[in-house]
Amino acid sequence: MKNNNLRIPGPVPLPQETLALMSTQMINHRGLEYAQMLDQMTKNLRTVLMTRSDAYFITASGTGGMETAIVNTTSPGDKILSISTGLFGERFREISNAYGCETIKIDFEYGEFADPDKIKLVLKNHADIKAVLITHNESSTGVKNPLQEICNVIRENSEALILVDAVSSAAGSIISTDAWGIDVVATASQKSWVAPPGIAMVTFSENAWKAYEKSQCPKYYYDISQYEKYLKLGQPPFTPALTTMFALQNSLHKMIGEGIENIFQRHADIAKYTRDLVRNIGLELLPQKNYASDTVTAVKLPANIDGKKIINTIYRDYGIDLGGGQQKLAGKIVRIGHMGWVDKKDISDAISALKETLLQDSLIV
Repeated sequence: MKNNNLRIPGPVPLPQETLALMSTQMINHRGLEYAQMLDQMTKNLRTVLMTRSDAYFITASGTGGMETAIVNTTSPGDKILSISTGLFGERFREISNAYGCETIKIDFEYGEFADPDKIKLVLKNHADIKAVLITHNESSTGVKNPLQEICNVIRENSEALILVDAVSSAAGSIISTDAWGIDVVATASQKSWVAPPGIAMVTFSENAWKAYEKSQCPKYYYDISQYEKYLKLGQPPFTPALTTMFALQNSLHKMIGEGIENIFQRHADIAKYTRDLVRNIGLELLPQKNYASDTVTAVKLPANIDGKKIINTIYRDYGIDLGGGQQKLAGKIVRIGHMGWVDKKDISDAISALKETLLQDSLIV
């Protein structure tokens, strides 16, 4: 049995130290030890996300964080601008639709970035838009959207809230929440945060809280006021995923020690290293270079290659897990995750395996 090199875009592999923490005995989530842990984690999370607003930990997937953003700031019938560059942008829209919002769509082709100029035109034609949904890092396509520019366009041309899906970007790419005027950031533990799945994290601005007071969406588990109320008590409103919290506490502590600027630079460096190796073996990236993700690289496969089979072959022969294409990109790309706990050897091994496997005649269609 080969050692598995997990190179999908999350969940990420975890160091032995983190795995050991997950075997720690349970604690009282209504007690002093948990309160102290929650307080420090909240402060550290705010530092990484560059916000003075409080941040909240919700036992859920990243999708739960996205739903939290919608249900607490909108009402059925609200006009919502949904910007999509891939599968997860579409998911954000589907959540909005499920709660009865009137969704205006801006769709970009898979692999393209969200163009701020096109967004500006739509905003000028719809002055009553209440919120804008944007996925910062579209992990299905390897595109990092120009979030700061998009936020500037929204602020200059509307009064809309900015709700950001940062599930696969936060802690791997810069997100200056307050400076960019973002109202809600939603992310999740299993990506660049180097923790297992199970915890969604969200921030709420002053404007987001004002929108909460008017929101008519039904909510209970994702009602952000419960998380605010219990944060003041040093408790979660509901039973937390303690093992994930232990791991995430350690990761946040280490991030502060490393320095957030160093974290972002480390991700940018490994992303460039990945892209350079991809080009060195004669393959092309799906997105434009200037909009390539810091956390996942999407690689175009030759047209005559069975893209679904190559994923299984690489795992069978090398013990390396690559991500495949999704939806309209199924069988056409492979995705290489490089977020969190990763080094250059992990990447070079993966790309060498990809190069060697592409030579197999059995993969030609």
